[in-house]
Amino acid sequence: MTLAVVGASLAGLRAVESARRTGYPGRIVLIGAEEHLPYDRPPLSKAFLSPDGPRAVEPFLPAEELQELGVELLLGTRALSLDPVARLVDTAAGPVSYDTLVIATGATARVLPAAAGISGIHPLRTAEDAAAVRSALDSGARTVVIGAGFIGSEVASAARKRDLPVSIVESLDTPLVRAIGPEVGSVCAELHREAGTDLRLGTDVTGFEAENGAVTGVRLSTGEVLPADLVVTGIGAVPATGWLRDSGIPLHERDGGVICDATLAAAPGVYAAGDVAHVANSLFDGELMRLEHWTNAAEQGAAAARHALDPANAREFSAVPYFWSDWYAHRIQFVGTPRADEVVVTGPGCTALYRRGDRIVGAFTIDRPRDIMKYRKRIAARAPWREAVAFATEMAA
Repeated sequence: MTLAVVGASLAGLRAVESARRTGYPGRIVLIGAEEHLPYDRPPLSKAFLSPDGPRAVEPFLPAEELQELGVELLLGTRALSLDPVARLVDTAAGPVSYDTLVIATGATARVLPAAAGISGIHPLRTAEDAAAVRSALDSGARTVVIGAGFIGSEVASAARKRDLPVSIVESLDTPLVRAIGPEVGSVCAELHREAGTDLRLGTDVTGFEAENGAVTGVRLSTGEVLPADLVVTGIGAVPATGWLRDSGIPLHERDGGVICDATLAAAPGVYAAGDVAHVANSLFDGELMRLEHWTNAAEQGAAAARHALDPANAREFSAVPYFWSDWYAHRIQFVGTPRADEVVVTGPGCTALYRRGDRIVGAFTIDRPRDIMKYRKRIAARAPWREAVAFATEMAA
């Protein structure tokens, strides 16, 4: 029997580890497009970009430990197509047959066509991306970040730690509206301004200026040109599912992510986990969620392997989403969903609670690390709204 895992990501690694932990004795094949062993991505835009951060990206596990788990590694190998009827993954290294499959291919960074062929313009998704960005920051680059999302904001933080000038250009009038809502997005905008970041909201990028093939400026819809030696495009990511287009696996019409049921199943013998998966979450009225969060990838990867190997005992995946981000000297954390009927922002610092009906469904905090997991427990327990507000009031006292 063969378990194939496509995607040498955090979700893919957790799937492999989970399979062995549950006593699965069969063959495991881990297929990854990058040459690297599975490594941790969040530090790429956090600690790795810090002036005193680590100088190398370390894998989660050395090759010897993966070998001890009995994993066949196919790294630097892209998946090309899937035949779920024949149970066959075609790869750049040849076909791989399987009995059960976990799709954990993650997402790829969106790119701007106008940036093609210009050096100094980078997404931030891979170890190579992070190395290029850090090198430019170490050289004192004038930096422009396109997109005021979490990764772009962390790049801006790394620039300000070096006392470098940095601008963030965001097409929306408020940052992070889709991720945390307008009320809290406005609070986050102030963090940028307080740190000395030049924040341009409601502004589009219309093109780039370059000399000798290297970026020198970013043209804005206002007619202004921002000087730049480094441009980081933090404009989101799309699920890496091009290889699944003709497979019959259900893909979301908006972004092409894999549509799963509540057990992470996408088709007979096929499960998905992590950034690539849209999963119905019963904790939030069956809301279909695709989350690019570390915790979600780890938890779903482990669950997907368990369910793939023992589908008769598969359970609904209904964890409360959690993510964090480090901006300047602040720790930002969020649990739950921002899709709510009401958002209440309290102090000191910032705590925001999200209400749906008569229960709490989300919580956002700045510099309140002791509180956030208490809110996560309340969301998981479907705690009533009044109780959550009372707890927030007590914590603020």
